Amino acid sequence: MSSSANHATAPVRPGEILRQIGPGLIITATIVGSGELVVTPKLGAGAGFTLLWFMIAACVLKVFIQVEIGRHTVTTGRSSLRTMDLMPGPRLRVSWLLWLWVPMFAATVFQIAGMLGGIASILSLAGAALPKPLLAAGVGVFTAGLLVLGRYRVIEAASTWMVVAFTVCTVGAVGALQFTPFAVTGADLAEGFSFKLPPSFTVAFAAFGVIGVGASELIYYPYWLLEKGYARRVGVADGTPGWRERARGWIRVLHADVWTSCLIYTGATLAFYVLGAAILKRKGLDVTNADMIPALSQMYIETFGAWSLWLFLIGAAAVLYSTVFGATAANVRLVADALEVFGVKKHRDEADRQRTLLQLSVAFPVIWTTIYLFWGEPVTLVFVGAVAQGLMLPFLGFLALYLHHRHTPEGLRPGVPWRAGLWLSATCMAVAGGYQVVSRFLS
Repeated sequence: MSSSANHATAPVRPGEILRQIGPGLIITATIVGSGELVVTPKLGAGAGFTLLWFMIAACVLKVFIQVEIGRHTVTTGRSSLRTMDLMPGPRLRVSWLLWLWVPMFAATVFQIAGMLGGIASILSLAGAALPKPLLAAGVGVFTAGLLVLGRYRVIEAASTWMVVAFTVCTVGAVGALQFTPFAVTGADLAEGFSFKLPPSFTVAFAAFGVIGVGASELIYYPYWLLEKGYARRVGVADGTPGWRERARGWIRVLHADVWTSCLIYTGATLAFYVLGAAILKRKGLDVTNADMIPALSQMYIETFGAWSLWLFLIGAAAVLYSTVFGATAANVRLVADALEVFGVKKHRDEADRQRTLLQLSVAFPVIWTTIYLFWGEPVTLVFVGAVAQGLMLPFLGFLALYLHHRHTPEGLRPGVPWRAGLWLSATCMAVAGGYQVVSRFLS
């Protein structure tokens, strides 16, 4: 979307903010996907309560990066990839940062394939009388059909409420945990804030890459801001007082969206982590390719009772499928933009762009279904994408710093406290990425 197509609108008054945040909030606040459902409990099962502090930091720190990239989109109308192409440094048709993004994006397709495997496992455990490969293929065909028919809003609405209900149940399971032999103690919480790191950092780093808003969501988010009309309502960046007032109003909307989302997904992430540390760790269970869903279901069975297996299966299926569907819809838009940015295809008009979106809506389900059918290890596939996202985060941190200092209009640049938080966030991402690379090299 070009900022030249924008039109001016009235400023957003503070009292209207909560009525405006809904569309973006659906995308960000209900991202309880493979990171929270699979990677987080697996980390708790391996590390116990030791990394409770790390989970909070991993959720909160990324907010600064998300806001800075979103701020640029709202005020300029540029998409994520076009924004990344601004990064200074070596270029081969496009910026080096975009070439770095390509393998990360490919890895996230493997992650979606892993989630597809999780859905097939759920259907199999629920009694579906077909082999997992056929169940996975059926889900792929179903998803392609929904995308081609344009049923995104129906799935978005239905899955949002189901995921919200599952998240509430999971938080409730933490409360019910206190009435079981797996109750959380003061000593557990003290251990959780001892600020230690485990001997092996790989699972923790994978969690760092995907919990809350992962690297892929940081890149997707501006596309939803554009589609929901944030930049269009701000108007052309002409520097006038009216434009600055509109920009400030919609940036306030952005902040309300992102911080409300952060509160929700941080709570959900901690709930899954505590259940993994309290139940899976103490029972000696691990989240593996062979026993992913049976192991995870113990988090409900040990708190609510055997009857809750079905509750877990329905909720887990909603979480994984909503993530698969939403990520596929986002990837379709992302690749359509990438074709133009990389100079592969120039869309003649909106109708031509829509044809590309239609073709990609069929191609992506075929690709991630094929990957799962050939690989067949859902946890491993999820970790491929998770680690790749973790490695991308430091570079998105550098991008956010560059946008803040070089591309944010003076009147819209936040003050010193925010700048300190942004630098802290980018530094922590760089340290985490460097620590992972060095630890793997030395191991």
